[in-house]
Amino acid sequence: MDAGGVDVVLPCLDEALALPGVLAALPEGYRAIVVDNGSTDGSPEVAAAHGAKVVVEPRKGYGAAVHTGLEHATAEVVCFLDADGSLDPGELPGLVAEVVAGRARLAVGKRVPVGRGAWPWHARAGNAVLAALLRGRGLPVSDIAPARAVRRADLLELGVADRAFGYPLELLIRAAQAGWVVREKPVAYRPRTLGTRSKVSGSVKGTARAIRDMLRVLRETRGPR
Repeated sequence: MDAGGVDVVLPCLDEALALPGVLAALPEGYRAIVVDNGSTDGSPEVAAAHGAKVVVEPRKGYGAAVHTGLEHATAEVVCFLDADGSLDPGELPGLVAEVVAGRARLAVGKRVPVGRGAWPWHARAGNAVLAALLRGRGLPVSDIAPARAVRRADLLELGVADRAFGYPLELLIRAAQAGWVVREKPVAYRPRTLGTRSKVSGSVKGTARAIRDMLRVLRETRGPR
């Protein structure tokens, strides 16, 4: 991809400690769009100081932050990545290559845990159940895609509607319904930056809330759209 040709949307809620490392690790030509979703720790200021474009999304929810970032992106290809330091931005070009070469309409990261405590049991179990349900719908994936690359126009046209934690699951379901080729690539999944905690897998309560949102998406997306 040409330099400057990829936007990276980073939904953010209180990630001031992780953002410097994440932003510094972006490959050359990959532009950060940090979508702040109500941080109280100075995350927007930290992001701006490290060269990111900062957008504020007052509506609470992972999907709301992701969609707002997509709307503010201008590149043909857009990536999505967690901002907590658990994923290496240096792996994004591998996902982008699948899309640019036409081997996939959507390329997603398959998490491979690296280090103790990177992926708590309750989060891994929930992910496994949801991935199995997706395979039952004909989509051969094993993860609910915390890192993604896709053409901006394609994703907007897909019309993912969830604005909470169900967004990643709905994206995969809509992609399957639209007949998209979706390819997984392994990505290292590390413990988060010291001092940060995942809003989903960091607690049983967070995981339960995410699964609740995703089960709602499963009910709402049965059959053709």
